[in-house]
Amino acid sequence: MKKFLPLVALALVPVGQASPLQAQASARQVAGQTKPSPLAPGEIVAAAPKADWIAIAPADLLVMDLVPDAQGAERRVVIQLIPPPFSTGWTGNIRKLAAAHWWDGLSINRVQDNYVVQWGDGNAEDAAKAKPLPAGLQIMGEGDYVVSARECPETEKGCKGAPLPLAAPQPGLARDPYAEEAGFFKGWPIAGDGRSDWPVHCYGMVGVGRDLSPNTGSGAELYVVIGHAPRHLDRNIALVGRVIEGIEHLSSLPRGTAGLGFYEKPEQRTGIMSIRLGQEVPGLPVYEYLSTDSKSFALYADARANRRDAFFIRPAGGADICNVPVPVRRASGSQ
Repeated sequence: MKKFLPLVALALVPVGQASPLQAQASARQVAGQTKPSPLAPGEIVAAAPKADWIAIAPADLLVMDLVPDAQGAERRVVIQLIPPPFSTGWTGNIRKLAAAHWWDGLSINRVQDNYVVQWGDGNAEDAAKAKPLPAGLQIMGEGDYVVSARECPETEKGCKGAPLPLAAPQPGLARDPYAEEAGFFKGWPIAGDGRSDWPVHCYGMVGVGRDLSPNTGSGAELYVVIGHAPRHLDRNIALVGRVIEGIEHLSSLPRGTAGLGFYEKPEQRTGIMSIRLGQEVPGLPVYEYLSTDSKSFALYADARANRRDAFFIRPAGGADICNVPVPVRRASGSQ
């Protein structure tokens, strides 16, 4: 038998609030029993034990191969799809589009510096030239940009009936200006208002292009954030993933010369050779992310908010959700 619980039961680890590990560490520091780590965030990540890392299933990866650059070098972008319960209709469509090899031969159509890079069918607005979409794609409503409740198996940890309480605030960390709550769920930046929760537009996040409301997009047109976090887009567009490798192949492309960074001529666009789900790509490395429930992540988040390594004169005393990017790496021994 299954239960439905408010998403607050997903146990976010808030950026502006202390996880139990952080609260415990702060109490020890106040008592003079421990001192804050002088290590840089990268050093903390490098020292994180293997047990603190979680492998990403190949089926949850989207691999985009662009045409080689002017020097003939390969350009590969790897995207991790966001897990349920978020954006499931769109990610389902994206899996169908990738399985149908729909993006093969299409292009990067928009590059707006400090904002987004967008790809898909450059002829989508011309009914006579537009590439037909695969059959069976879902149509989502605007209410699907957020999740207010979910189907919760009884066997899942934490699904005992009552929502799990959020941790108490930790002095010094910034409160989110766009939401009442902000934290992490299964390695993803999430915001909420106590009634619903949603993914947030941080650097590298991948979203679904759409027309004017009530259109919500199918997932055929995608974009990635390449600049300052455009958090005003939260809850207005579906977020479906994040780039975990190769974003430099997108962020370094020339800006489009038309409005909003669109390319005016087809020859200005960068071609897409293929987009595949990870299990279809031979020799794909194993990727893993640092568990946001781990002690290592708690130390890393604290170090991002309060730099104490040698270069810094004074700690900033705070960090917003997008300034604590979840570390992702190739697994040891993976090429």
